[in-house]
Amino acid sequence: MRMLSFIIPAHNEERLIGQTLSALRAAALAVNEPYEIVVANDASSDATAAVAAAHGARVLSVAHRQIAGSRNSGAREATGDLLVFVDADTSVSEAVVRAALEAVRNGALGGGAASRFDGHVPFYARVLVQLWVRLQRLGRLATGCFLSCTRQAFEAAGGFDETLYACEDIVLSRRLKRMGTFVILRETVMTSGRNLRSHTGFDALRMLGGLALQGPRFFRTRRGLHFWYGPRRHDSDSAGPSGPGSKTGAA
Repeated sequence: MRMLSFIIPAHNEERLIGQTLSALRAAALAVNEPYEIVVANDASSDATAAVAAAHGARVLSVAHRQIAGSRNSGAREATGDLLVFVDADTSVSEAVVRAALEAVRNGALGGGAASRFDGHVPFYARVLVQLWVRLQRLGRLATGCFLSCTRQAFEAAGGFDETLYACEDIVLSRRLKRMGTFVILRETVMTSGRNLRSHTGFDALRMLGGLALQGPRFFRTRRGLHFWYGPRRHDSDSAGPSGPGSKTGAA
């Protein structure tokens, strides 16, 4: 493998992206592989770009206001053979990177990792997360917190679907696993629980209701996706930032 590319979409993530980048750098150095970090800075109005550059990332300025577009732009900028997509509020350990590399060397074309959430999350969220992790492992579905694949597979799958404002990671997972071996690692990543802490069970039910009524069309517009694209709400945990644009890489 000539190069490992970490690709991070980010919109107004100045408070958390430094932690994400530090963890990635430590993990990459520990596995002793050539690597690069590309941050697709999507129209941030804060110091996201400056923080990313200070941590050694190559910063690409884009203005998609859409997570799929930001991820694809980062992939086009990257030069690596293995593309690893990580959300700007997620810490990835050496064990996760090492396992992802090992999976590809054993013949997989990519994979994902389940997430743990920092801080306290409400009861409704704990229930939903447990259900999702089981479904994720059963269905071999990766989320944007951590999704890796070879460049060849990514391009063959058409990248992330830019007609979608959410679930673009699930759609790509399904395409990839139809093409070859796609694994969900036993290792997990740590991501921010800010959205879960700052939204109620009613917010989640409203979104699920929209999905039930409209099906996949529900994700083809920002309308109804306040959980990700609405103004960022106050996070009761001090680790959670405030400011507009909850969905990493979009607003």
